[in-house]
Amino acid sequence: MQYRHIPGTEIEASVIGFGLWTLTTGWWGTYTEAEAIRLLKEAYDLGINFFDTADVYGHGYGEEILAKAFPNSKDVVIATKIGYNFYNNVDRSAQQELPQDFSVPFLKEALHRSLKRLKRDYIDNLQLHNIRLAHVKDDAIWQFLEDQLKEGTIRSYGVALGPAIGWLYEGLESIRLRKPHIVQHIYNILESYPGKELMGKAAWDQTRYLIRVPHASGMLEGHYTPQTKFSQTDHRRFRPKHWLENGLKKIATLQFLVLPNRSLGQAALQWILNEKKVLSCLPNIYNSTQLKEFAQAPDCPPLTKEELDKIDLLIASNFGVEEEAEAYKGTMTLEQLYAASQ
Repeated sequence: MQYRHIPGTEIEASVIGFGLWTLTTGWWGTYTEAEAIRLLKEAYDLGINFFDTADVYGHGYGEEILAKAFPNSKDVVIATKIGYNFYNNVDRSAQQELPQDFSVPFLKEALHRSLKRLKRDYIDNLQLHNIRLAHVKDDAIWQFLEDQLKEGTIRSYGVALGPAIGWLYEGLESIRLRKPHIVQHIYNILESYPGKELMGKAAWDQTRYLIRVPHASGMLEGHYTPQTKFSQTDHRRFRPKHWLENGLKKIATLQFLVLPNRSLGQAALQWILNEKKVLSCLPNIYNSTQLKEFAQAPDCPPLTKEELDKIDLLIASNFGVEEEAEAYKGTMTLEQLYAASQ
């Protein structure tokens, strides 16, 4: 395993992290508490020390099982997110977006509850969960984060962009105005925009990036076929048919990345980690076999310049696939940014 540093802190995070959404939301299958804890401990034994959750994952369940898996462990780096008010919603597996609340009193209470569930007196990285432009401009929110940093209840802070792909200027403006330690966003070989734009145009070079969906919802793991079926609760079941069909066409152009000692899933992670501003990748982890594969990715043969150049050419041509343009969410143009400022 390899580790990278968050500038301005003493935090060293494994370049492969573990996102708890697969274990706690029910969107990728169901796990008993014992199964979830076993996978978390196995990840730690493989060198993964960075675990990313959110208070809304299972309505606190993600934080609770981290506390059970790693009681009193100070060498585990934990990131969590706040900003959604789920406390009056009883459905822990709801896939619709819950109401947000970024008022300072709510954020204070949410942080207090997260600390209690984690059984810790500090959080290594606290992220604002799926912020909007209004939150970026709200000085009170960022003063709250600075106050918590000084008080020692958090060691660093950042933002998560989402929930869907997009939110370019929410990210760029956060970095320009607030200089967060971390920005979490979607980025992978098949969905490199707007992630590459975000990292390339950022006005502050000390921010580090936390990458989720590095395998394009499993497409870059290399196991899908035209016959692939998803379970009733799997969120990918609700994707249009052409998502799978076009994805398979794109994957066919990337088979040159597969070597006897490097899988497509490992190459996909290597491609992301080639960007030195990336702190860690958060692949979806479902079982021990997959966990071991991804944990070994940093030690696989690195991508060559020729391979990287070929990927760039494929991205530029959309992998030779004709399809409708992506409907990005959030603020994606300067015109939209200007309109939102009026």
